[in-house]
Amino acid sequence: MLKNNFKYILFLLVLVMVSCAKRGNITGGLKDTLAPVMKMSFPKNFSTNFKGTDIKLTFDEYIKLKDLRKQLIISPPMKNEPLILPTNVSKYLTIKINDTLQPNTTYSFNFGQSITDNNEGNALNQFKYVFSTGAYIDSLSIKGTVKDAYKKEVESFVSVMLYDVNDKFKDSVVYNQTPRYITNTLDSLKTFKLENLKAGKYLLVAMKDYNSNNKFNPKKDKIGFKKQFITIPNDSTFELKLFREDPAFKALKPIQVSGNKLLLPYEGQEKNSKIVLKNKAEILPTIITKFPKKDSLQVWFNPLKTDSLALAVSQDKYKGDFKFKIKTQKVDTLNIVAVQKDLLHFREQFTLETATPLTKIDNSKIRLVNKDSVSIDFTTQYDAFNQRLHFDFKKEPLEKYTFTILPDALTDYMGQANDSLIYKVSTKMISDYGNLIVNLQNVKHFPVIVELMDTKGDVVASEYSENKTKLVFDLLEPAIFTLRIIYDDNKNKIWDTGNYLEKRQAEEVVYFSKEVDVRSNWDVDQIFDVSLPYTPDPKKKVNKKDKGKNNNTKKGKSSIGF
Repeated sequence: MLKNNFKYILFLLVLVMVSCAKRGNITGGLKDTLAPVMKMSFPKNFSTNFKGTDIKLTFDEYIKLKDLRKQLIISPPMKNEPLILPTNVSKYLTIKINDTLQPNTTYSFNFGQSITDNNEGNALNQFKYVFSTGAYIDSLSIKGTVKDAYKKEVESFVSVMLYDVNDKFKDSVVYNQTPRYITNTLDSLKTFKLENLKAGKYLLVAMKDYNSNNKFNPKKDKIGFKKQFITIPNDSTFELKLFREDPAFKALKPIQVSGNKLLLPYEGQEKNSKIVLKNKAEILPTIITKFPKKDSLQVWFNPLKTDSLALAVSQDKYKGDFKFKIKTQKVDTLNIVAVQKDLLHFREQFTLETATPLTKIDNSKIRLVNKDSVSIDFTTQYDAFNQRLHFDFKKEPLEKYTFTILPDALTDYMGQANDSLIYKVSTKMISDYGNLIVNLQNVKHFPVIVELMDTKGDVVASEYSENKTKLVFDLLEPAIFTLRIIYDDNKNKIWDTGNYLEKRQAEEVVYFSKEVDVRSNWDVDQIFDVSLPYTPDPKKKVNKKDKGKNNNTKKGKSSIGF
């Protein structure tokens, strides 16, 4: 029996020792995923007959403020911003109002996602503190969506505003007054809801307000508006399309950049502008060309000895006169470069860029041959405004071409001619390219412009249709494309923006709902139902495993769309 007791005691000792030796990790419990909660406020949220200047909010845990200046929307806007403290971690927020409040008005402080807990950063989403200086809280609301009139995606933080329409209303209100009500689309939201509104008639405006002053600056800001005033209450869902206006044409002070060239910066559109360069009373001959990728014109003139020149610029109602000193500088020389290096695609024209404007092109001194030294017929076309010389000829697959430009074939406006030049390019196989057939459905009216864009947003191919619904984009370099259609209302073959004061909306643009994958040696037959506008999915992510998949078929077989 003693032996059995000893075994029992030994077993207990071993068990205790094992228990003491076992170690564990302190986990701290489950991760906090809950947003802070407001426990109380003084005055209470949704109070009426508000007369004070101080508001205190109490929360159930320590909070901090994040991006308050961006996130906080006060409606109606206040001329003097309120003071919100503290800026460090606390369980309390105090709002000090530094403005004279309007009578019988409901005010809303929407903190967006700026209030977060201190530990995990959980946001108290769209928290609002509301009060009224009158006897009741205005409870009407409107809702809608914001889009970009031209681009596929709209920017974040777009303001949506309501202006009172009364006997004092003027269209200029968006330039010099703050709105009656305001909200914001914030980060990823493209929808809006204006709440706590009073019944009445209003102008509805969306604005990408880069200066954050609630006033429209047409040189910087984008604007969208409803042409007709709206009345509240209203159950409609409104759509606002943002555009940037073309500013009125204005020339800026010219800059002398060489002994024979001025650079003329401008605002607006340079079309139909008249430019006259004078040396005292003498009008000098000039050539006007576009400065690449800049809102500037190049004014070319023959070098001369003089102290100063005068430049007169006019367009419609605009007139600008400039006088400036002329310095002795080096003159530009004729320099010619090829746009295409080695490879020439079938959709391209072989193109030469010239540093100075050409005035004479002698095709008899230019020779084009293939790899077998057989001469190839060609024609040339000179784009004087962009200083580009285009060559048009029939291109064959897997061919090599040599352009030999003999001396004096190209002469610029100052009489400078080229030396001998040789350029070589080659083509690829037809099977290295893909074809896209676009079948338009439910087009509201013609003409339309159908454009293909690359992943950078640059237009790589365009077709103009006055009645055709089947458009062919052949010999495309394999790529992922974005497809869009533009309703060309004024038939000028370009997209035109809108104008607020003229109450003119931008021309309508509709994007195809999916990207189009064009592969080499494949045909894509794509149906584009224009009545189904593009709707962005902010949650969409690219699955790398699915990248490159499509439903196209090889050439010679029936094609399938997406």
